[in-house]
Amino acid sequence: MNENMQQYLNKAEVLIEALPYIQRFNRKIIVVKYGGSAMVDEELKKQVIQDVTLLKLVGFKPIIVHGGGKEISKWVGKVGMEPNFINGLRVTDADTMEVAEMVLGKVNKSLVQLVQELGVRAIGISGKDGGLLKVDKKLSDGKDIGFVGDVKEVNADILYDLLEKDFLPIVCPVGMDDEFNTYNINADDAACAIAKAVQAEKLAFLTDIEGVYKDPKDPATLISELKVEDAKKLMEDGYIGGGMLPKLQNCIDAVESGVSRVHILDGRIPHCLLLEIFTNRGIGTAILDNEESRYYHE
Repeated sequence: MNENMQQYLNKAEVLIEALPYIQRFNRKIIVVKYGGSAMVDEELKKQVIQDVTLLKLVGFKPIIVHGGGKEISKWVGKVGMEPNFINGLRVTDADTMEVAEMVLGKVNKSLVQLVQELGVRAIGISGKDGGLLKVDKKLSDGKDIGFVGDVKEVNADILYDLLEKDFLPIVCPVGMDDEFNTYNINADDAACAIAKAVQAEKLAFLTDIEGVYKDPKDPATLISELKVEDAKKLMEDGYIGGGMLPKLQNCIDAVESGVSRVHILDGRIPHCLLLEIFTNRGIGTAILDNEESRYYHE
């Protein structure tokens, strides 16, 4: 068989391998939390949007929730303000909140533009729109960190309506409290709250790490599949630290609230979403409840 023909057959095999996953998740909601390097590198940004658009076109119902931390820090610096963090969370005074909301709005519409270019209808909405994300003030270990919100309520009807009309919703993580003050929301928290509210089949976090490690210093200890009880034990035993701690807690909360599985993926790998969702072995770390098995087709 000549080399060209083998290449075509390899492509066909890839498509056939994807088939059971396409069947399994057809018409199911998948929430993608989009952040990290994949938002800064233009090439990676395009690839992520291609992935999500493909998911939409093969019958999934994706919702993107995006961050914008690096971009916000850049603009806070540009206007001559100092970024300030407590326990890894940005301290957001009124001036910083104003910059953050402007920057997140800009990021939101740039993502809408990329999706539209690929022929899929996207709508960018803020958590303020229609009361999508209602928040309480978030404290960090009792410390006031300004206008940073904890999501207390999600108006999922807005997202259901958009999905039903065949739009791809792109959510900007800004919300309001009962007095209608504006709050910045950690994008991981927002994605987790939305995934729970719409009972998503999957929640995928695009990050700057390959997944969860038993030993963060040893790449060989990447855990590809993690049951909730094992994840809790890793946290209790002190294996998980830094920024991974709240992320993993979010994953556990999501699974315990009915999200079938949560994926932590390295957004620096081109097309990481497709590799995780459509291939037997996947990449990254999948967190699932104690009943579920990750691989349907060994």
